[in-house]
Amino acid sequence: VMFCRLRTHQWCFIIFNIMLFHALLFGGDLLEEYFLHSLPVTYTDMKILKIREKARKLDMDPLKTNMSKSYIISSSEVCSDREVFLLVIVCSSPENNTRRNLIRRTWGNVTGIRGYAVLVLFALGKAASEAIQLDISEESQKHGDIIEGNFLDSFENQTLKTVMSMEWTVTFCSTARFILKTNEEMFVNIPSLAEYLLSLRTHLEDIYFGRVIHQDMPDRDPQSQSFVSLSQYQEEYYPDYCSGTAFVISQDVARKIYIVAKETPVLVPPDVFVGICAKNAGIIPIQSSRFSGKKHIRYNRCCYKFIFTSSEMKDELFKEWKEISDGRDCTLLETYYGLVSCRVLTYFDKFKHFNMETIKNEALHFTN
Repeated sequence: VMFCRLRTHQWCFIIFNIMLFHALLFGGDLLEEYFLHSLPVTYTDMKILKIREKARKLDMDPLKTNMSKSYIISSSEVCSDREVFLLVIVCSSPENNTRRNLIRRTWGNVTGIRGYAVLVLFALGKAASEAIQLDISEESQKHGDIIEGNFLDSFENQTLKTVMSMEWTVTFCSTARFILKTNEEMFVNIPSLAEYLLSLRTHLEDIYFGRVIHQDMPDRDPQSQSFVSLSQYQEEYYPDYCSGTAFVISQDVARKIYIVAKETPVLVPPDVFVGICAKNAGIIPIQSSRFSGKKHIRYNRCCYKFIFTSSEMKDELFKEWKEISDGRDCTLLETYYGLVSCRVLTYFDKFKHFNMETIKNEALHFTN
């Protein structure tokens, strides 16, 4: 009865506040997704055209014959006898066997969507100790899903791991239509992502999408682990690139990045490196708000059935995956409520984290 008695200006006030709430909640993502795309690179540039021509004519047979130089474990046969719709490469640390097993039991256990094959593999560098290396060899024999490069797995070599993943893809899995590169701390909703990729009808080339980072600046702090000097990268800003937590590329993009990578110094973070290679090949990163980037999205079943990724997943992933994959669909209203709920709670988490960091910094300042 009370709602029926509201006057026009009161209804306008309520509607305005509802619209403002949604604009604050989702407006940033919509703005990025539809208005902040990079300007297209013209394909009349001769350098770009040469790169694209090289990618089309790429011959990987010589690498296949010398694969012992590049890989300790190649798993070269896993793609040979089938067409793969979505190849998922999870960058992992050699010692994190527990995490890999958790992924195998949860989201990495998806092998197909509507008859289209999905393949999940783990990319590693060389282990620092012989004991861990023996464990990896046993793990590979048991699961057959390890790619191990012939370089030490270290913070400095993470870009090499990404290059190796591209090289392996174009060499041993050239039939894969799409490639998702992600990290072991991520949750990935493969069914949701695969359904989206299946819905793409046109422009199936030059696909490079994820959570796009705009105008990121190189870390110029010499004390930082991710320090990049002016001699390594001279520009003030990096080109737009997709967050390395998770991004999708089409097979042709993997080939173009592989070609450009040979001429690009491996002196920047791996996701930035991919962005630089993509720019040099005339490929534009596309924003999708369904990728979380580095954010951990607060759990809600219907929210997690819609989004593609969430970062910093803990061991509760097994329980949550059982709920997400139970076969029960969410109604449009449930999905809407789930997205609003997890977005609001995620903002609260970010605010709490910001406040805690501020308090810590003030306490340190006071102590000093």
